[in-house]
Amino acid sequence: MKFSVFQVSRRGGRSRNEDRMGYCYTRESSLFVLADGMGGHPEGEVAAQMALQTVSALFQRQAKPVVKGVSDFLATSLLAAHHQIIRYASDKGMLDTPRTTLVAAVMQGNSATWIHCGDSRLYLVRDGELLTRTRDHSFVEHRDLAGPGTDKANRNVLFTCLGSPTRPVFDITGPLVLQQGDKILLCSDGLWGSLGDAEITRQLGRLPVSEAVPELVEDALRKAGDGSDNVTVIALEWETPDVFESTRGVSTDSISDGVFASTIQSAVLDGGGDDLDDAAIERSIAEINEAIRRSAARKL
Repeated sequence: MKFSVFQVSRRGGRSRNEDRMGYCYTRESSLFVLADGMGGHPEGEVAAQMALQTVSALFQRQAKPVVKGVSDFLATSLLAAHHQIIRYASDKGMLDTPRTTLVAAVMQGNSATWIHCGDSRLYLVRDGELLTRTRDHSFVEHRDLAGPGTDKANRNVLFTCLGSPTRPVFDITGPLVLQQGDKILLCSDGLWGSLGDAEITRQLGRLPVSEAVPELVEDALRKAGDGSDNVTVIALEWETPDVFESTRGVSTDSISDGVFASTIQSAVLDGGGDDLDDAAIERSIAEINEAIRRSAARKL
């Protein structure tokens, strides 16, 4: 695999940055993930970091060097992250749980598959045109769920996320075959809340990601003004030789099967904290698999 990548996160007008993002890869598979800790609930940055840690830890465990069953991996990883957040809140005796959105994509072979929960988005731009983007889990995006009598003020409210008392709703897309020069962008709502799809697509279509992403982030911050949300973006361009030659190019062709590289920090909190408990992750996965087994048995 060859790709160029650029990532940036800005606090904006908020007192702290609750967004988290990063990527990791083996010789034949790569994972890109972004989470937006939700305001109005405690420790959103912890929820976002735990989500990244859980998904990347499971990716490292399963990508040997490829993930077998990418869609199942993404679903299981998201639910494991959800369980980790719930367990964290329970262990601390919290009255309210930390919560976060999540969007994650796996590139493997010549295709991409992605999952999302909440309103952090993935955009795929090809030849300067928007090929597809994720659909937010909010009433403004799902008007058919809101119904004609729904208060417009509530239509921007998310109806799912990781860390809530109810099981998260998520969508999986792919696999979608990638073409040379395709650009994939993952972002928090701080970006698309200020910039429209057309502007995001135009910038991605005309510039390399290392130039498009900083411009998009600065535009979003400028348009939002002093009340800007956190703005976080990670974007990649797929196997474009002239772009790959830049300093941000990544090639996995020369690394061995056992090598795993990651930009995702291991600590839960900036400046400290313990790594995730592997046994807790295993318990989450066992619980998820048992719930799937019971559900399948009821259908027989």
